[in-house]
Amino acid sequence: MTTHIGVLPLDLGDAVTRKVNERVPGLDGPDASTTSFLRLPHPRTALPALFLPYRLAQRADVSSGSEDEWGILEVQSVSPPNQRSWFFMEGEVISDGKLLVMTPIDPAFLLIPILQAIKPNDGSAGLFQPLDDIFDEAMPKIVRSVNERTSEDASPHSISQEDMLFLTRCDCVINALKRICDFQNITPELTVYRYSEDKVIEYLQAKVSRLSKHAVAEKSRTLIRNLAKDGLMDDGKENLLELGRLRMACNLVSQYVTRDVYAALIAKYDFTPLDAHIKALKDQEIANTLAGAQAKKPRAADGVEDDGKKRKAKSKASQGVEKLKKANVSGMSKISSFFQKK
Repeated sequence: MTTHIGVLPLDLGDAVTRKVNERVPGLDGPDASTTSFLRLPHPRTALPALFLPYRLAQRADVSSGSEDEWGILEVQSVSPPNQRSWFFMEGEVISDGKLLVMTPIDPAFLLIPILQAIKPNDGSAGLFQPLDDIFDEAMPKIVRSVNERTSEDASPHSISQEDMLFLTRCDCVINALKRICDFQNITPELTVYRYSEDKVIEYLQAKVSRLSKHAVAEKSRTLIRNLAKDGLMDDGKENLLELGRLRMACNLVSQYVTRDVYAALIAKYDFTPLDAHIKALKDQEIANTLAGAQAKKPRAADGVEDDGKKRKAKSKASQGVEKLKKANVSGMSKISSFFQKK
């Protein structure tokens, strides 16, 4: 079995010992102790991507309530630009130098494109449906759309309805569904849902608000450098800094939503002052560049003129040549006469 190096949560446990797409015998749902990797459409690109359901160790003893017993990890591969290997103690070498990074993902991101797939085209709110009916209607559309885009590739690059259906058995998915949908409890055993764009945007705005907090932004040096590059860390720029953090948070959320959802989210904010500030910085940078170029031109012209004078000065004959010019050469034959026929 191929060995990979990965970064993952501590409570993932034995689930990472299963190789990609290996099915566990007798696995009927997330009640099993281990699960397999799922190939699902990425919530932003809709391209096949790897995800891993796993039991949250700190809540493994929870049998009911609002707390999730299960979570979902996004699996990403970080490959070096050149061929690399991993070296370990006792001479062990792993030739595959890529690094697998597994990070928790909000199941709501996975649900949004599924719910959008069955949204009525006439702009109406649509019907309330049970979870199973939603997936039964959405899965064929999504699988067909994704597989058509990857039809030239082999089957490992496609997604299956089986993997998508696995989500319906995860409590974290069911709880996330209630955060982005209107729902009605028909009976204690039956709940129906309807996609709500308003609830989706409100939920994403809550994420943006949390990500834009000072304590969160300071955890990333890259984000701090970007804010400083735009001059937002200067004194007296507190309002612009707040807008900068909001936009930064929106950009982070945009990595997991489609373009139309991101457009609806960004429309909830007024970044006009920030845009004007950044435009002023760019205009000033362009002006400084032009001023520097103009300042160099006269110096270049002076240099050319000075060089010309120097060349003229160098063209003056030496004292020996000047003396020869004054010498009496009358009666002497010219040099050209030596080359004439006699």
